[in-house]
Amino acid sequence: MRVLAPGEPGRQLHRAEGGETVTDQAVHVAPAETAEPARNGPHTPLLSVRNLVQEYVTRGPGGIKTGVVHAVSDVSFDLMPGETLGIVGETGSGKSTLARAVIQVETPKSGTVRFQGRDLVGMSKREITKVRADMQMVYQDPFGSLNPRWRVADVIAEPLLGHTSMTREQRAERVDELLDLVGLRPETYRHRRPLELSGGQAQRVAIARAVAPGPSLIICDEATSSLDVLIRAQVLNLFEKLREEFNLAYMFIAHDLATVKRVSDRVAVMHLGQLAESGPVEQIYAAPRHPYTRALLDSVPVLDTMTGVVKRPVALPGEPPSPLNPPSGCRFRTRCPRAEDLCAQEEPVRTRVSDRHTVACHFPLTPA
Repeated sequence: MRVLAPGEPGRQLHRAEGGETVTDQAVHVAPAETAEPARNGPHTPLLSVRNLVQEYVTRGPGGIKTGVVHAVSDVSFDLMPGETLGIVGETGSGKSTLARAVIQVETPKSGTVRFQGRDLVGMSKREITKVRADMQMVYQDPFGSLNPRWRVADVIAEPLLGHTSMTREQRAERVDELLDLVGLRPETYRHRRPLELSGGQAQRVAIARAVAPGPSLIICDEATSSLDVLIRAQVLNLFEKLREEFNLAYMFIAHDLATVKRVSDRVAVMHLGQLAESGPVEQIYAAPRHPYTRALLDSVPVLDTMTGVVKRPVALPGEPPSPLNPPSGCRFRTRCPRAEDLCAQEEPVRTRVSDRHTVACHFPLTPA
């Protein structure tokens, strides 16, 4: 018996490359609410998020409303089958909240989340449970997401119980295949409990559980940040192996810009709940157009392999604004060296500066 591949039965996924050709002049992106993704064809998005908003009301003593946390504000993006979208930003920028809203752990305040052509917002719990066979999540802390009382075989078999009609023998065989797939010997690890595993081994078990029902999309929320460098490299190689073998798509959330560059096809940069910039990974890293993206890249120390000189990180001045009271206009203007009066008066509109590369800035950087 082989591991169930995404899209089976009766569905074949194709990786979409390319995009809309535009001129060198920046043009406004069409309003997201009017953009209707195609229903079929090789360029159909696997996941299409439009105008997603997530807010939380804060309350003080006596339940009195004290404010609103603007966690995610009008975020829109597409994710194609077999593609990896890296999402980066400072702590508190809304990355994890975005992931939870996409997978419907929390219902967003407004907006649409279309997965495989179906809008997930407003679905019943039963319908969402069925959809999650095709949309899985790997969390930062594997020990927090694995039941410490269960054995590894039971942990991995759990989604098979809910989403397949396999017999006990078939599930046991599938569990052994999955353990072997993630590099753990079944005879050694199937009867262990999560607390008997190292961090890297526990994360591999979490990945095996996510892959078990044959998903098309895996959301990785800081899935490698708690691992040491060597184990992190092994897990990243495993993600790439699974993507090539099963045409998996990933939303890869991380703070580590080098890791995101390694695994991603496209990058979306979040700042205070909004998308500051998005585009192909080569363009974002080689020629960022948003000052915030430039500041994130400048904060990473870089070693010049030719001279041996280390480029020291440059800290971004000022404190991040509070999502309880975001600045008017551009939310980055209080720390932006290019800010002018217009930035405080008007919120920037996402514009397309090149093929598949968009930026939300009144005064975008000029490529070197």
